[in-house]
Amino acid sequence: MSVTVKIPTQLRAATGGQAEVEVEGSNVGEALDAVFAAYGDLRERITQDGTLRRFVNVYVSGEDIRFQQGLETAINEGDEVTILPAVAGG
Repeated sequence: MSVTVKIPTQLRAATGGQAEVEVEGSNVGEALDAVFAAYGDLRERITQDGTLRRFVNVYVSGEDIRFQQGLETAINEGDEVTILPAVAGG
């Protein structure tokens, strides 16, 4: 399934400035692995020990995967996967 992974501004240096990446996958984990295959520097910034870092949220079509099946959350053709790291500030 072809999906669009949206890359937030603070991570775009690792993707050469790309705001969106088109990848294939049947679930979020596969889609992220495809992104990591193209942009390896993102893996350590998004995951730790094979799971999402605590302050990184991922959404599929607006729904937080932490309240679904996590990285096993199914994705469908045309879905948007959004990576949204928490940003400190006031």
